[in-house]
Amino acid sequence: MHRSEKVCVIGLGYVGLTLAVALAKVGYQVIGIEKNQAIVNLTNDGTPHFAETGLSALLSQVINSQNFFAVQDLKDHKPCGTYIITVGTPLNQNGIARLDMIEAATRQVADAMPDEALIILRSTVKIGTTRNVVSPILNESGKKFEIAMCPERTLEGNAMKELHELPQIVGADSECTRLSAAKIFHKLTSSVIQVQGPEAAEAIKLIDNTYRDVQFAFSNEVARLCDAFNLNAFEIISAGKLGYSRTNVPLPGPVGGPCLEKDPHILLESAETKDIDLEITRASRLVNERLPSETAKTIKKELMNRGIEGQLKIAILGMAFKGVPETDDLRGSMSTKILEELRSLFPRANFMIFDPIIDVITLRDYFSNDLVCDNIWDAVRGSSLVVIANNHPKFRSIPPNAIFQLMQPNGIIYDYWNHHSNSIDRAFSNRYLALGSLWRNENA
Repeated sequence: MHRSEKVCVIGLGYVGLTLAVALAKVGYQVIGIEKNQAIVNLTNDGTPHFAETGLSALLSQVINSQNFFAVQDLKDHKPCGTYIITVGTPLNQNGIARLDMIEAATRQVADAMPDEALIILRSTVKIGTTRNVVSPILNESGKKFEIAMCPERTLEGNAMKELHELPQIVGADSECTRLSAAKIFHKLTSSVIQVQGPEAAEAIKLIDNTYRDVQFAFSNEVARLCDAFNLNAFEIISAGKLGYSRTNVPLPGPVGGPCLEKDPHILLESAETKDIDLEITRASRLVNERLPSETAKTIKKELMNRGIEGQLKIAILGMAFKGVPETDDLRGSMSTKILEELRSLFPRANFMIFDPIIDVITLRDYFSNDLVCDNIWDAVRGSSLVVIANNHPKFRSIPPNAIFQLMQPNGIIYDYWNHHSNSIDRAFSNRYLALGSLWRNENA
């Protein structure tokens, strides 16, 4: 079947913009649809609206080559051969993935698509959404179409590289449709994996991310155990897997972000449609979601034991949901939840905010009740508590001694990522606490 090389990507968030730019770079004529006019303007000016390694230069290149442009809707534009839906599916207040943006995007596609168009769903969705939500809306148009599910799996901060390296999953009912979708992605990567039916592709994305969530939950359980026994989780986990290939426990830390905080819930929701309760998945989410509350209470206890109370100055370092690869994404950030828990326990405290990547204006808009600093030294100066909340390499490169010298004399660092657990100076060891490594305080 002959199909136009013109591709329409609906939704220019993290998933959509990186994919659109990658497709334009390999020769497709790409239209990006984004309802936010400010994002449309930035995109057409060659400026990404989020930080992503390599994206800025590539976006400018494909805009200048006229292989890519962004608009608010598809009206007055010629039909495309392929439509890729990449809009978000955030959880609602009840922990259920919203489908309103999927439905709206699908209706837009149904109105614009020609006969025989290929529709690809790339958003993360409950198992059965391609067949039971997207296809019926497209069918209402009376037009003929092919539909496939091809989930996004890139790592923020490494997307432009991984779009060309990671295997692309293609799920559809017919071999003809699978081949049509595979042809799109073969221009990006030589590795395309075809699976039977869209449900298989939907499940792969959910299972992959839930598996990671379960792994991290176990490491956070280890941290709880080590704290209780005055052991060092960093030492135990590192020593246990050294030269021992059957064990690869990750180090503990806050688990969040736009995928890991959401996808296990969508998998649970999928299972519930078949009256199945995924006990391990549910328990893992419980462990990871209660970590901010548990650790905030631990921090308060440590401060009270040292006689540090009253109107404290508290510095929170690292507000993006992760630091490696670095990103400016605040969606699902556990740092914000840690801040909320500490604020509830220390209502009189003054909070100082710093992030090495997120620009100060964005931080000030997001954390309007707190003092945002443009350097780490202003954030920690005079503080009684410094919380290292994400794993950006900058926090590993700064000696804790330098931070301690600016803090209150009896102040403490609480490090969620064990950046310095194996290198802290003995003189400061009773003031450096890390997740799963409270033993330093007990034995100092």
